[in-house]
Amino acid sequence: MLLRRYATSQLNALPRISIITPSYNQGEFLEQTIDSVLSQNYPNLEYIIIDGGSIDQSVEIIRKYDKHLHYWVSESDKGQSDAINKGFGRATGDVINWLNSDDYYHEGALRIVGERFQNPETNVYGGVSVIFNNEGYLYRSRGTDVYPGNLAKTIGLARIDQPETFFRKECLEKVGPLNISFHYLMDRDLWIRYLFNFGLSGIERDNSLLVHFRLHEESKTVSQQESFKNEHINYFYTLCKLCGLTDLAALFEKLWMCEMLPLGYKPDEALAENALPYFFARMAEECYQKNDHLRTKEIFNHVTFDRLDSEYRGLMRKISFRNQYIPLWLIRALRSLG
Repeated sequence: MLLRRYATSQLNALPRISIITPSYNQGEFLEQTIDSVLSQNYPNLEYIIIDGGSIDQSVEIIRKYDKHLHYWVSESDKGQSDAINKGFGRATGDVINWLNSDDYYHEGALRIVGERFQNPETNVYGGVSVIFNNEGYLYRSRGTDVYPGNLAKTIGLARIDQPETFFRKECLEKVGPLNISFHYLMDRDLWIRYLFNFGLSGIERDNSLLVHFRLHEESKTVSQQESFKNEHINYFYTLCKLCGLTDLAALFEKLWMCEMLPLGYKPDEALAENALPYFFARMAEECYQKNDHLRTKEIFNHVTFDRLDSEYRGLMRKISFRNQYIPLWLIRALRSLG
């Protein structure tokens, strides 16, 4: 009897988790998504589905699960970010995340999340995901990048694996809802705003498998990669402009077609200035890998990398030397010879 009471009290102590699924014409995958949430059998779950007025079988599928949902609606909206914000407005959980309608949770994922948030010091918890497509397993993600003791690097590289990264509600309330101006970087923007507000304290990461992330022809990750890149460049260009970093802003304008984005917040200027060299280091590596010799050279001519950590300084020295003296095609040819 005492053991039973103890087990019951432990279940009751698990925080309330709110999961939001934005959906639009994803009936092909939606039922698997819904089932993966409800079959978690998490004892303190709040599940919300915000459909954007689908004209396929999505609404019929949602109605099948009506009694298990805290709330659902099917109506026109302003896109994915707007749909998720509607869900945020309805969510009452201590912990919140969204799961897109073409992904699904791994068995036992929410129990792991709930146990991590039993620690009152945890504001963010992230695990890892499996990436797959119609042909099967592709690879296992490394999860959201967090660099302990280096907030500037974490912001400058700003890579979040959103499906397996959960936030405490009170933190989301402070940093605000998703910016509906963004069509691709809404999760990265949320992550950067969190980092500017809370720093690295309260973030917990491990290698627990939480999510199965689907790649298919219609997913934005596959079909609109160039748009992701453009919004990413414009985001950091806007940080430069807002922080008065005129030389770096001019470099952006020289290298890419840039436009200001409505960020909706004022970044910490000193922190942004320390973070931006990591952004340019990443872009230098990407340009070099694409054989874009001129852009790579311009970045090294105008950006000082002495504030980077030792790992990235070493990487930049190597890329700078190779870009100047050893064409990438030659390196690849030599490697192909074994």
